[in-house]
Amino acid sequence: MNTHQFFDQFLNFQRIERGLSKNSLSAYTRDLERFNAFLQREDISVLDFDEAHAENFISYLTAEKLSLSTSNRILSTLRSFYSYLERDHGAYNPMKDVLSRKIPLRLPKALTISQVTQLIEAAVVSDDIVSLRNKAILEILYSSGARVSEVVGLNLVDVSDVKSEDSDIRIIKLRGKGGKERVVPMGSYSVKALDDYLVRVRPSLVAKNSKGKSEALFLNQRGARISRQSAWQLVVDAAQRVGLADGISPHVFRHSFATHLLDGGADIRVVQEMLGHASVTT
Repeated sequence: MNTHQFFDQFLNFQRIERGLSKNSLSAYTRDLERFNAFLQREDISVLDFDEAHAENFISYLTAEKLSLSTSNRILSTLRSFYSYLERDHGAYNPMKDVLSRKIPLRLPKALTISQVTQLIEAAVVSDDIVSLRNKAILEILYSSGARVSEVVGLNLVDVSDVKSEDSDIRIIKLRGKGGKERVVPMGSYSVKALDDYLVRVRPSLVAKNSKGKSEALFLNQRGARISRQSAWQLVVDAAQRVGLADGISPHVFRHSFATHLLDGGADIRVVQEMLGHASVTT
């Protein structure tokens, strides 16, 4: 069996037996491709890889100037890969004692409320009505603390109104890591932005879909579900318009959401539930 056959079997195991997401499988594939480049350079096979080669591979990753977190992810992928080979093929596991390197604790910097407001407003371009969709996405990122993958994964049926004693509340159902679902309320600004998109933009986008319909909440110019990469890019574009380009990503909205809630006196365990973290420490 050649290297790629081992890789394919391992990826199928991760997909079928462990139910890994497409994003996780894509990351595994990229890591294995980088590992394969090293094997080809050293002219060794998967089954000939040993502890000495593992040390050389770590040096190889360092020479590639990868971040510690990326290098550790690749090493974690290899540990899983060789554990699989050992269990299912009786192969020798050279990765048993290879540990990840410790990463210094570094928290993302939260934006101020004023900066968040500037970013959201910058998403709207006066001569582009579709940019109302972009504003709705940013409003939901901030008002719910959702991950960008959770927002682009929203369907129309995931948005609903519930009655309370005082008023109606708009809620969204998010699907987080490991398929875990949680329900979070939307703020009034995000509700208005979403309604503007649903009334003024989405009908024209869904009309461009070849099937004439789509269950996805947020659509691209072809009427299909907007991609994670596209949602990421619209955040970057808005940041560039207001001079906040450095280090701005969709995750900054999530961190700012949590920070502003805690600063406002919210209970940390409530914030934990809204973010979908299993541990309050996170």
